[in-house]
Amino acid sequence: MRTIMNISVPKETALAAKRAAREDGFASVSEYFRHLLREENRRKLAASIRRQDKSGKWIEAKSMRNLR
Repeated sequence: MRTIMNISVPKETALAAKRAAREDGFASVSEYFRHLLREENRRKLAASIRRQDKSGKWIEAKSMRNLR
């Protein structure tokens, strides 16, 4: 199920987003923003996997449970 979100950005930002979406081959600005959100989620997951425990040892995560 999809939910509609509206955001307000300066005109220059909107134009830059439209240009980036077109240059990167996205069908729409919405597709471009969905892509950016997915990438941000991946970045956060990767950062959590590489985190250190309290003693400074790097955590080797074999599953999400190892990250708790």
